[in-house]
Amino acid sequence: MKPQNMLVIMSDEHNARMMGAVGHRLARTPNLDALAARGALFSDAYTNCPICVPARATFATGRYVHDTEYWDNSIAYDGRVPSWGHRLQQAGIRVESIGKLHYRNETDDTGFDAQHIPMHIAGGVGMIHFSIRRQFKDFVRPAGRRSAIIEHAGPGESEYTRYDRKVADIATQWLQDAANADKPWTLFVSFVTPHYPLIAPKEYCDLYPVEEMPDAKFGPESGFQCHPWLEELVASSVMTKDQQRAAFSAYLGLVSFMDAQVGRVLDALDAAGLRDTTRILYTSDHGENAGARGMWGKSNHYEEAVRIPLILAGSDVPAGKVVHTPVSLVDVYPTILEGVGAPAAEQDLPGRSLFAVLNEPDDPARAVFSEYHAAGSPSASYMLRKGRYKLIWYVGYAPELFDLESDPEETRNIAGDPEHAAIFRQLEAALREIVDPETEDARANEAQRKLIESKGGPQEVMAKLAMKKLYTPVPGGTIS
Repeated sequence: MKPQNMLVIMSDEHNARMMGAVGHRLARTPNLDALAARGALFSDAYTNCPICVPARATFATGRYVHDTEYWDNSIAYDGRVPSWGHRLQQAGIRVESIGKLHYRNETDDTGFDAQHIPMHIAGGVGMIHFSIRRQFKDFVRPAGRRSAIIEHAGPGESEYTRYDRKVADIATQWLQDAANADKPWTLFVSFVTPHYPLIAPKEYCDLYPVEEMPDAKFGPESGFQCHPWLEELVASSVMTKDQQRAAFSAYLGLVSFMDAQVGRVLDALDAAGLRDTTRILYTSDHGENAGARGMWGKSNHYEEAVRIPLILAGSDVPAGKVVHTPVSLVDVYPTILEGVGAPAAEQDLPGRSLFAVLNEPDDPARAVFSEYHAAGSPSASYMLRKGRYKLIWYVGYAPELFDLESDPEETRNIAGDPEHAAIFRQLEAALREIVDPETEDARANEAQRKLIESKGGPQEVMAKLAMKKLYTPVPGGTIS
């Protein structure tokens, strides 16, 4: 495969089902739909951790969370583990980023020749209070504020929409300047929308009248009983049906806004005459519950939170192809290296190049893995998707098993069904080949305990909580 430029575009918290290209009846995403039409859409793509910072560390390193030990949103990527950016630099390939990285800070060597308006965890420590889980037996954590995500949902501008416009502005100029480059480059363009705050520019909110928004799956007033592991997450996301509809409208508005910014970048690529010499990858770091099961945000292993959009386009990618082989963020590392012509990835990485995957017959039984050790969780959660079945393993709680072919909405847990006992044992064995769930849960909790104690303990951390927002601020304050 001939080396070419690589344009990697990432959004934040994009529910994979909310895109026209996959048949969502409401979502308007003309630019992503057009990209999928001229490339390959991976229908079963997953994040390796359904929360921002660990997911992006996995994206950077091609390694699972328990391997790298970037456990949560206050233990961020710092360059300690080599990234695909480091590999490109070693090969003499220009590699730069524009927008959200969510690594520890800008001064760490994380594998970029330049970072343009990078967003990192606040102060190099991020939302440290979310590392307080159940390591401190006598500490009662104050009630969460996740319901604030949906309280002010609606039309308007936020620092995030202004930031993403600036990201698109810089990317547009960067591509114009790169038109005459004499060798392949890699550019990572990272938008923060449709991540909350759920405030979307009016022209995009107007596409989705609140009164026409559907009720959430197992949403407010449905009587749904959540799995015990989810109790804290659900309890902190209390909402009414009207609030849910307004939030859903704003979220879809942000999806369309983000799609428009992606369109600006792709238009600039074409205007610079780079379409035929640039391969494009679009994805997101994780999904969004969007009210399903009474939750907004992510932080679980149901499809809304753990499945991600993934599109690959350009030379050597068949147009209009839908790939049903399950893939995940760890597959991006070898994909970038192959696409730009860098030496192949390390042999011990779990991922495979998506260029190889899409040119092979579909392998729906390929296993993909995800894990969660972060905010709102009483213990670790793990996911193994293999074939039509998905196992969710909760340390200290009953597991869940779903047949995604007959039950794509995950409405019936068949983990205790005698007819599926053999399948359950097979998936548990496959999971334990990748990870020792109990051991890694203990290691994560110990790392988080040490971090909290280094900051004075849980009471001190909560007393000094300066972060008033439920999201990372943009660099340098509000973008004007």
